[in-house]
Amino acid sequence: MKIQRHSGGSEFEEKFAYSRVVRHGNLIYVAGTTGFDYTAMTISDDVAEQADQCLKNIDEALKRVGSSLQYALRVHYIFPDAADFPKCADVFQHYFGDNRPAATMFVAGLADPRMKIEIEVTATLEDELDDTP
Repeated sequence: MKIQRHSGGSEFEEKFAYSRVVRHGNLIYVAGTTGFDYTAMTISDDVAEQADQCLKNIDEALKRVGSSLQYALRVHYIFPDAADFPKCADVFQHYFGDNRPAATMFVAGLADPRMKIEIEVTATLEDELDDTP
């Protein structure tokens, strides 16, 4: 199977030698996504706004390769401050309320002190998901 790599256009990808999206077969991995608006390279001070922008960035990346957040299988939330996790519940509910992927929250330092959250997602292609019990 051929591996496809896609950039999200962030300066961080070039600087730190990674791809925002890697597709291998029917699995799609999206990593290193923070709350930056990558077109303007701006970031909010509010953690919930950062979470919303993260998920917008991820959804756009997934759509470029034939998927979307609706087909997310796994999510990793990374916070420098564990107290910020509950502040993002409404954002997570908005994007994942109907899907409910497997999810884990980690506490770790991030590359830039302005970053209050980083999110990684593993998804599948639109035609691969079957919710039949």
